[in-house]
Amino acid sequence: MNLKKRLIPKKIRSSFLKKEVGSAPGTLTHIGAQKIDTVTIDIHDYGLDHLTTASVDSVANCRPYVATSNPTWVQVKGLHDIPKLKELWDEFDFHPLIQEDILNTTQRPKIEDYTNQIFIVLKMLYLEDGVLEQEQVSIVLSDKFVFSFQESDKPIFAPIKERLKVENTRMRKNGCDYMAYALMDVIIDYYFEALGELNSQIEAIEDMLWEGTDDISLTDIHTLRRQLITFRKSVWPLRDNINSFYRDESPLLGEETKLFLRDTSDHTSQIVDTLDNNREMISSLHDMYQTNLSNKMNEVMKVLTIIATIFIPLTFIAGIYGMNFEHMPELAWEYSYPTIWGIMIVATIGMVFYFRKKKWI
Repeated sequence: MNLKKRLIPKKIRSSFLKKEVGSAPGTLTHIGAQKIDTVTIDIHDYGLDHLTTASVDSVANCRPYVATSNPTWVQVKGLHDIPKLKELWDEFDFHPLIQEDILNTTQRPKIEDYTNQIFIVLKMLYLEDGVLEQEQVSIVLSDKFVFSFQESDKPIFAPIKERLKVENTRMRKNGCDYMAYALMDVIIDYYFEALGELNSQIEAIEDMLWEGTDDISLTDIHTLRRQLITFRKSVWPLRDNINSFYRDESPLLGEETKLFLRDTSDHTSQIVDTLDNNREMISSLHDMYQTNLSNKMNEVMKVLTIIATIFIPLTFIAGIYGMNFEHMPELAWEYSYPTIWGIMIVATIGMVFYFRKKKWI
């Protein structure tokens, strides 16, 4: 497992803009990266016995679908074409603050009630090449339509489209509030998928630390920790907002849908609890890494100490007979040289045997 690939930062396009200081509320500025070339609009008009799906290139072509009494889901991909989006929003009477927040992709997850519309902001999270990526998804709920806005053209709502194709399902029977719930629920399902991949990375790092491999660095652990923090920041406020959402007495929200939203709230709580546990595991992995590093250093120091200890008596003997005294009886002895070697070898073997008996080596 090559964890170094996750450390390479991804480049974003130069179209990233910031809102000017002091600009009026409702000022439309796309804050974020342009992720697709063209803004596309897909219409899904459905009912118990029919389903009509079409791609439109103008706001005028949306009117025939939304004007019907059937629920309609309008899927918008891309946020950079402000004039086209502005025309769409004005046609369906979006509040100016909703328009501004849709374009600001740095929004905190939230759910806001504008009386005749409910505005929902979520973060779509997924792992790409081991790196946690996020994309803002905005949902606008009305009594006749549901709008979804996403930054890219990733098929994140493909499961919803497949469910719409099946007749006599809860998706086809219920109204726009259930569609808004379904869009939220599928994004939360992606959270579990991304969380599972992060858990796999944590387990892989833990296994490698137990094995004492050198493929793990402190940077890998810190990168994973930052990803978990980003994940938690995207889920924590959503949990609180969903709890308030299904308790509100909004006319746009049916009693049956509230039951499903309560289940969604349980899912977000489960994710937050898992993220908290993972953060503790990351702290443990950090401590384990530092312990392994300290143990390796101790092993190196122990080996060097043993080598130095072995050479102390050898150096002592060599030092004595390396002195330039004239009267040293052993120097004139015929067997002095092999005797000194013998003493050194015996001393070395004796110390090694002693160290092994003490289990120092």
